[in-house]
Amino acid sequence: MVSPLTHISQGLLNLLEICPRKCQHIYLDQLGTPVSLEQQEHLSWGSRFHLLMQQRELGLPVESLVKEDTQLQQWVTALVQEASTILIPAHQTFRESEHCRTLTFQDYLLTVIYDLLIEDENSAQIIDWKTYSQPKKRQELAKDWQTRLYLYVLAETSDYLPEQLSMTYWFVRSQPRPQSVKFTYSAAQHQKTRQDLSVLLSQLTEWLQHYQDDHIPFPQVAVSAGRCHNCTFALHCQRTAESSTNTSKDGLPNLGDIQEISLF
Repeated sequence: MVSPLTHISQGLLNLLEICPRKCQHIYLDQLGTPVSLEQQEHLSWGSRFHLLMQQRELGLPVESLVKEDTQLQQWVTALVQEASTILIPAHQTFRESEHCRTLTFQDYLLTVIYDLLIEDENSAQIIDWKTYSQPKKRQELAKDWQTRLYLYVLAETSDYLPEQLSMTYWFVRSQPRPQSVKFTYSAAQHQKTRQDLSVLLSQLTEWLQHYQDDHIPFPQVAVSAGRCHNCTFALHCQRTAESSTNTSKDGLPNLGDIQEISLF
């Protein structure tokens, strides 16, 4: 079977765990998800911020990106003050913004893009810029496939031990100043992620087989999980109300749950 899903991102993995049917609608059926004007503006701001940070890393001028956006300039200045040890290059063997890595796993290609990857002789750290103002809880971030997949791929594609790796989220618009949440890694976590990936992607292969050969849709999340109410696909799935924490009252996804778009 040739899978229509070859590149596996953290966003796809999160969707598979939340609701396989929703994953089908977005990635296979290509059904659009509405985004409000406010969310469009937020995504545009986030893209400008990521571009600015990339140009800054490359040593390129950034004045044109901030001259008409004083708020953007203020947040970048605050971030530089809070994260000076990260943003001021020191004795490092490798440092790159928007760094992409891939890893073959089963019949899939795991794909990650690090906002900033910093390596030295004894450690490597992943930096991820988050441009929504309210940080997620630490336990939510720990379970998120972005944290798990990003560290897993780095461990598998480098000579570092898991214990030499870390990942730090920077919430650049937090008040009164940018906040960070750091995760270290371990061999036990690495093994657990490998096991969970194997199970989840084996399920995906089975669902894809049934979907392509017999037109059997992906499984739906249980109504009791409370994720269907306000889901943009609730009507399509013939599902009705249960409360959901992943969507807003107007039926649109919360900003923190919209996957940020890579510059590439």
